[in-house]
Amino acid sequence: MTEKKIVKAEGERKPASGPVKVEGNPKLLRIGAAVCWGLAIVAEILCICIIGDKIGWFETNKLAGIIVTLVVDMLFAIGGSILWKKANHIDPASEANKTKFWLWNNLGVIITVIAFAPAIIILLCSKNLDKKTKSIGSVVAIIAMAIAGLSSYDFNPVSQEQQQEMYNDTDVDVYWVKTGEKYHTHSDCQHLNASTQEEIICGSIGQAEEAGKKELCKTCYKRDLKEKQITDVQAEKAVETTTETETPMAE
Repeated sequence: MTEKKIVKAEGERKPASGPVKVEGNPKLLRIGAAVCWGLAIVAEILCICIIGDKIGWFETNKLAGIIVTLVVDMLFAIGGSILWKKANHIDPASEANKTKFWLWNNLGVIITVIAFAPAIIILLCSKNLDKKTKSIGSVVAIIAMAIAGLSSYDFNPVSQEQQQEMYNDTDVDVYWVKTGEKYHTHSDCQHLNASTQEEIICGSIGQAEEAGKKELCKTCYKRDLKEKQITDVQAEKAVETTTETETPMAE
């Protein structure tokens, strides 16, 4: 593959005209998350029905039925949370509303608790199960809830403010080609270089928008988030190191 030529965009550099739109469909992702979470709760209801002798499918082996429904519950809970976190990274909530920001970024954990806690309580209190089934079923339910809860937690949540902070400067260089509707923050992005265009245009986000580029490449966006997280961690360590080395002057 021949190396593409990078040319400077014509005209004055301009900032983005509004909030940066990242490639992807957050609404569709959230609908998918809601469907997965709904199926997780259905699996929990089936588990409760098996415990209460409401379903005869696993009458000869209740433990197998309980474990199967709990595993299905866990998989759907995790799947929903993954989709929800992806949607939050594309279209994050604002830190201005602290309640919504917290709820938006912890909804997966909340749904996980809803999808497991009732079943665990009923398992522990059930009089229809023998001691072995109750013990193993409870342990499996608690482990499944813990795995789903950890998978649902967003350890690096993104806010609208953080997202815009990365791209609101006219000094931020972005790259695009004449075809397509996406711009990129990395000139070596695989999607950018896969284009048949021989020239890559470099300019500001505002100039990219004027050229008809509507979305930021999701691959570049993921790289930007990782780089920002690394920079933030390094900055925190530098502050901690400086604080530790500073000692009060002896009187």
